[in-house]
Order: sequence, then structure tokens, then C-alpha cells
Amino acid sequence: MADDGTGDLAAENDALGLALAAEHAAVWGYGVVGAALPAADRGTATGAEAAHRDVRDSLITLLAERSVEPAAAEGGYALPFPVLSPVDAAALGVVLEDGTSAAWVRVLDQAAERSTRELALEALTGAEVRAVAWRTAAGQDPVTRALPGLPAQ
Repeated sequence: MADDGTGDLAAENDALGLALAAEHAAVWGYGVVGAALPAADRGTATGAEAAHRDVRDSLITLLAERSVEPAAAEGGYALPFPVLSPVDAAALGVVLEDGTSAAWVRVLDQAAERSTRELALEALTGAEVRAVAWRTAAGQDPVTRALPGLPAQ
């Protein structure tokens, strides 16, 4: 679809809002991941958190430019399991990246503008690259996904 204004920006904005919520959760979650890692390994979590902060901030700016009220971050988020070890931390990193991937696939599906598709593809690619590293650290197999962000078959 061309950037001619004929696309459904409301659906695109809704999908971007869901992606923003996933990015907020990822930023929060990486604090938990980092806390469960040895100090020497925290750089990976710090880098992932920074990447999600950058994407989050870009989304907030984009939505504000479109006069869409960006969703605020929650004060805290429920963890899917206790994070008591570095392996648990890596597994949580996988959950965080898979969560943002799913949100970005929805953005791709609903994107009306080329720039939105480009943003979604960049975010989805970054999330899958980080997820591969976390899956490796968590001892998960396979470490790659043929179609990141889509339900496993």
C-alpha cells in the first residue's frame, strides 16, 4: 500500500499502541533479567533494555505526532515464572523478545504506511536477534524461529 493516506491509520495506530505496551513491558522486564545475572553478564541485558527504550521512545514520539495518546508504562508487570537464576533470566529475556516480536508482527499486519512497516521490520529483526542469544543462554532448542512473532507450529 502506498503512502497516499488511503490506509487505515486507526488500525495502524492501535497496533502501534500495542507494540508500545510490549516495549514498556520489555524495558521493565530487563531490570529483572539484569538483576538475576552475574555482574559480568549484565551488559547483554543492559544493551537489550537500551534497544527497547530507544524503540519505545520512537513510538511515543510517533504516536504523539499523530495526536494519539501513548499508553503509559505500568508500575510493574507480572512475571511468567520466578526468576531465580541466570538461566531463568535468559528464559525471561526470550519471553520479552517473543512478546515484542508478536506485537511487531501485528504492526506489520496493520501497517498502512511504508515508514511504519520499516519501523516494524527493524524492531522485529532486533528482537529476534536478541531472542536467539537468550535462547542459547537458556539452553533452548531450537534457538531460531522461522517466523518470529508468530505462534509456534
